[in-house]
Amino acid sequence: MNANRVTLITLGVEDLKRTGAYYDAIGWRPETVLPEVAFYAMNGMKLGFFTLDGLAKETGRNKADLKTGAMTLAQNFASEADVDTAFARALAAGATSVTPPVNTDWGGYSGYVADPDGHLWEYAFNPFWELDEDGQLK
Repeated sequence: MNANRVTLITLGVEDLKRTGAYYDAIGWRPETVLPEVAFYAMNGMKLGFFTLDGLAKETGRNKADLKTGAMTLAQNFASEADVDTAFARALAAGATSVTPPVNTDWGGYSGYVADPDGHLWEYAFNPFWELDEDGQLK
Protein backbone atom coordinates (compact mmCIF):
# COMPACT_ATOMS: atom_id res chain seq x y z
CA MET A 1 0.00 0.00 0.00
CA ASN A 2 1.33 3.44 -0.94
CA ALA A 3 0.55 5.73 1.98
CA ASN A 4 2.24 8.76 0.40
CA ARG A 5 -0.75 9.99 -1.61
CA VAL A 6 -3.96 12.01 -1.49
CA THR A 7 -7.06 10.90 -3.37
CA LEU A 8 -9.63 13.47 -2.20
CA ILE A 9 -9.41 16.99 -0.83
CA THR A 10 -12.68 18.35 0.54
CA LEU A 11 -13.19 22.01 1.35
CA GLY A 12 -16.07 23.33 3.44
CA VAL A 13 -18.14 26.10 1.86
CA GLU A 14 -21.07 28.27 2.94
CA ASP A 15 -22.94 28.29 -0.37
CA LEU A 16 -22.38 25.44 -2.83
CA LYS A 17 -24.03 27.29 -5.74
CA ARG A 18 -21.83 30.36 -5.24
CA THR A 19 -18.76 28.15 -5.01
CA GLY A 20 -19.76 26.28 -8.16
CA ALA A 21 -20.27 29.53 -10.05
CA TYR A 22 -16.82 30.76 -9.04
CA TYR A 23 -14.99 27.56 -10.00
CA ASP A 24 -16.95 27.38 -13.24
CA ALA A 25 -15.82 30.94 -14.06
CA ILE A 26 -12.15 29.95 -13.67
CA GLY A 27 -12.57 26.93 -15.94
CA TRP A 28 -13.23 24.03 -13.56
CA ARG A 29 -15.99 21.58 -14.49
CA PRO A 30 -17.78 19.48 -11.85
CA GLU A 31 -18.00 15.75 -12.25
CA THR A 32 -20.84 15.27 -9.73
CA VAL A 33 -23.09 17.83 -8.02
CA LEU A 34 -25.38 16.78 -5.18
CA PRO A 35 -27.42 18.99 -2.81
CA GLU A 36 -24.62 19.32 -0.23
CA VAL A 37 -21.46 18.32 -2.10
CA ALA A 38 -19.79 18.70 -5.49
CA PHE A 39 -16.80 16.78 -6.86
CA TYR A 40 -14.27 17.78 -9.49
CA ALA A 41 -11.98 15.26 -11.22
CA MET A 42 -8.27 16.12 -11.02
CA ASN A 43 -6.24 13.56 -12.97
CA GLY A 44 -6.67 10.64 -10.59
CA MET A 45 -7.74 12.73 -7.60
CA LYS A 46 -10.92 14.54 -6.62
CA LEU A 47 -11.53 17.98 -5.19
CA GLY A 48 -14.77 18.20 -3.26
CA PHE A 49 -16.78 21.10 -1.90
CA PHE A 50 -19.08 20.21 0.99
CA THR A 51 -21.47 22.65 2.64
CA LEU A 52 -20.22 23.58 6.09
CA ASP A 53 -23.55 22.46 7.57
CA GLY A 54 -23.26 19.06 5.87
CA LEU A 55 -19.60 18.69 6.80
CA ALA A 56 -20.35 19.56 10.44
CA LYS A 57 -23.09 16.94 10.52
CA GLU A 58 -20.93 14.26 8.90
CA THR A 59 -17.87 14.86 11.09
CA GLY A 60 -19.66 15.68 14.32
CA ARG A 61 -17.67 18.90 14.66
CA ASN A 62 -18.97 22.33 15.44
CA LYS A 63 -19.34 24.37 12.23
CA ALA A 64 -17.11 27.13 13.64
CA ASP A 65 -14.35 24.60 14.33
CA LEU A 66 -14.25 23.59 10.67
CA LYS A 67 -12.71 26.94 9.74
CA THR A 68 -9.66 26.69 11.99
CA GLY A 69 -7.24 24.67 9.80
CA ALA A 70 -4.57 26.63 7.96
CA MET A 71 -3.62 25.34 4.52
CA THR A 72 -3.12 26.40 0.93
CA LEU A 73 -3.78 24.75 -2.39
CA ALA A 74 -1.49 25.43 -5.32
CA GLN A 75 -1.40 25.25 -9.08
CA ASN A 76 1.91 25.36 -10.88
CA PHE A 77 2.10 26.84 -14.35
CA ALA A 78 4.60 26.64 -17.18
CA SER A 79 5.41 30.37 -17.20
CA GLU A 80 5.06 33.64 -15.34
CA ALA A 81 2.60 34.78 -18.02
CA ASP A 82 0.40 31.75 -17.29
CA VAL A 83 0.46 32.65 -13.58
CA ASP A 84 -0.63 36.20 -14.41
CA THR A 85 -3.45 34.91 -16.64
CA ALA A 86 -4.77 32.49 -13.98
CA PHE A 87 -4.48 35.15 -11.27
CA ALA A 88 -6.43 37.69 -13.34
CA ARG A 89 -9.10 35.09 -14.20
CA ALA A 90 -9.54 34.26 -10.50
CA LEU A 91 -9.94 37.94 -9.60
CA ALA A 92 -12.46 38.45 -12.41
CA ALA A 93 -14.44 35.46 -11.12
CA GLY A 94 -14.67 36.87 -7.59
CA ALA A 95 -11.47 35.87 -5.79
CA THR A 96 -9.71 38.30 -3.47
CA SER A 97 -6.06 39.12 -4.05
CA VAL A 98 -3.96 38.10 -1.05
CA THR A 99 -0.52 38.71 -2.56
CA PRO A 100 -0.05 39.59 -6.22
CA PRO A 101 2.36 37.47 -8.26
CA VAL A 102 5.97 38.45 -7.62
CA ASN A 103 9.44 37.01 -8.06
CA THR A 104 10.11 34.90 -4.97
CA ASP A 105 13.22 34.50 -2.86
CA TRP A 106 13.31 30.79 -3.80
CA GLY A 107 13.66 31.58 -7.52
CA GLY A 108 10.08 31.24 -8.70
CA TYR A 109 7.11 33.50 -9.37
CA SER A 110 4.05 33.25 -7.17
CA GLY A 111 0.89 34.96 -5.94
CA TYR A 112 -2.08 34.05 -3.73
CA VAL A 113 -5.83 34.55 -4.02
CA ALA A 114 -8.65 33.64 -1.67
CA ASP A 115 -11.71 32.01 -3.23
CA PRO A 116 -15.18 33.24 -2.15
CA ASP A 117 -15.00 31.04 0.98
CA GLY A 118 -11.51 32.24 1.90
CA HIS A 119 -9.60 29.14 0.75
CA LEU A 120 -6.10 30.19 -0.27
CA TRP A 121 -4.84 29.26 -3.71
CA GLU A 122 -1.27 29.83 -4.82
CA TYR A 123 -0.62 30.32 -8.52
CA ALA A 124 3.06 29.69 -9.18
CA PHE A 125 5.77 29.18 -11.73
CA ASN A 126 8.54 27.01 -10.30
CA PRO A 127 11.50 26.75 -12.68
CA PHE A 128 12.77 23.72 -10.72
CA TRP A 129 9.65 21.57 -11.33
CA GLU A 130 8.91 20.45 -14.87
CA LEU A 131 5.30 20.07 -15.98
CA ASP A 132 3.97 17.65 -18.59
CA GLU A 133 1.57 18.70 -21.37
CA ASP A 134 -1.40 18.28 -19.00
CA GLY A 135 0.17 20.58 -16.41
CA GLN A 136 1.06 17.74 -14.06
CA LEU A 137 4.37 17.64 -12.21
CA LYS A 138 6.83 15.21 -13.80
